[in-house]
Amino acid sequence: MNNAVAGFSKLSKKEKIDWIANEYFSTPEEALNIIRNYWNSDDKLQQLHDEFIENTITNFYIPLGVAPNFLINGKYKTIPMAIEESSVVAAASKSAKYWSTRGGFKTTIINTEKIGQVHFTFNGDADKLQSFFDQIKSKFFTDTQSITKNMQQRGGGILDIKLKDKRSLLENYFQLHATFETKDSMGANFINSCLEQFATTLKEEFQQSDLFSDDESIKVIMSILSNYVPNCLVRAEVSCSIEDLAEKHITNPQDFAERFVQAVQIAEVEPFRAVTHNKGIMNGVDAVILATGNDFRAVEAGVHAYASRNGQYSSLSHAKIENGIFTFWLEIPLALGTVGGLTSLHPLVKLCLEMLEKPSAQELMEIVAVAGLAQNFAALRSLTTTGIQEGHMKMHLNNIINQFEATDEERHLIKAHFKKNTVSHSAVVEFIENIRK
Repeated sequence: MNNAVAGFSKLSKKEKIDWIANEYFSTPEEALNIIRNYWNSDDKLQQLHDEFIENTITNFYIPLGVAPNFLINGKYKTIPMAIEESSVVAAASKSAKYWSTRGGFKTTIINTEKIGQVHFTFNGDADKLQSFFDQIKSKFFTDTQSITKNMQQRGGGILDIKLKDKRSLLENYFQLHATFETKDSMGANFINSCLEQFATTLKEEFQQSDLFSDDESIKVIMSILSNYVPNCLVRAEVSCSIEDLAEKHITNPQDFAERFVQAVQIAEVEPFRAVTHNKGIMNGVDAVILATGNDFRAVEAGVHAYASRNGQYSSLSHAKIENGIFTFWLEIPLALGTVGGLTSLHPLVKLCLEMLEKPSAQELMEIVAVAGLAQNFAALRSLTTTGIQEGHMKMHLNNIINQFEATDEERHLIKAHFKKNTVSHSAVVEFIENIRK
C-alpha cells in the first residue's frame, strides 16, 4: 500500500473495514475476525460507540476495575478505575485500606476558576486600546447573555474579562483573558462559545470606535479555552502520628517517615525523578478521569504545566514531619465535569458516576485527587521499603502467562513456583519452557 485513498470518510463502516483488511493484512479474514470480535452484540449500543468518533471500525477495550475502602472526608467510596497497567488498582486499594484506619483522606477545594482567551494583534497606541477596552467591557457580558443564561441559573457564568498586553512575548500581541465558573460541566463548549462572541464584539466595536486612527488595526487570531487551570485547584492529604505508620513492612516508622519525606524532596528538586514520580500520581488520576468520561489529555497537559509553574518541573506531592506528625499531600489543577459530553451518553460512564453516588464536579475533583495521592503513596512506600519490582512483577505475571497462552495446569504451576521466586520475564519464560518439555 503506497497510495492515498479517496473519499474514505464517505465509505460505509463495512467498506472501511474491508479496505483496511485487504490493504494492510496478509490474512484479511483473520483481521476482520479480530475487529468483529470486539463489537458489542447490542446493535444500538454499538452504534452509540461508533458515533463517539469518526471512521470507527471497532471498540478498544481497557479494563475497568474498582478500588474499595477509600475513606474520604469521613465517607467510604469505591472508586472506578479504567486502566491497562497492572498493579495500579491493587496499589490504590492497598493505600485506601491502609489510610482508612489512620483517619482517611481529607480534601479541600481551593478554587474552581477556568480560563479562556481571545488572542489578537493590535497595531497602535496601547493606552488607547486599554481605554477602549474599559469602555466596551460591559458589552462583552451583554452580548453573551443568550449563551450564559442557563449557566447563570446554575450559579456559573463569566467571572471577569481582562485586557492583557503580551507585546514582550510577540510583536503587537494582546489577549482578552476571561475567567469562568462552569459548575458541574467541564464547560469547554460554553467557554469557547463565549470567547467567539467576545471576538465578534471586539471587532465590531473597534470598527465603530472613533478612538483610533486609520493606521491602527486589530486582527483576531483565535479564541479558545485554556487547559491550564492553575486556579481550579483541589488539595488532598493524609496525616497521622509517626508511630501509627507502623505495619508489616514498616517496622521502624520513624525511619520510614524520614525516608519517605526524603524521597518526595528528591522529586521536588530533581526533574528526572519528578517526571516518574508524577507519572505515578497520574496513574491514579487518569484512571478515574477515564472511567468518569472526562478528558485525561487536557488534565495531563494542565497538571504538568502546573508542575513547571516555578520554572522547573517538580513534584506535585509534598511531605513533612512536624511535631511527631507525618503529613503527605498534593494540590493539582482539575477541570472536570459530571454533566454533558460522555457523562450523559456512555453507559459505563453513567454506571461509574452512579457508583460514586452521582458526585458534583467539585466532589469528583476531590475523588480524583485522592486517587492520585493514594497511588503516589503506594509507589513511595514500595520504593522506600521492599522496592517497586516485587509487587509490580507479581501483578505483571498474569500478562506474561497470557502472552504464552498457558493452560490451567501450567498457570497453577507457574504461580506456585513464583510465590517463592523472583519474577522476571526471562525467568517466567524459562520456567514455562521447562514444564513444557
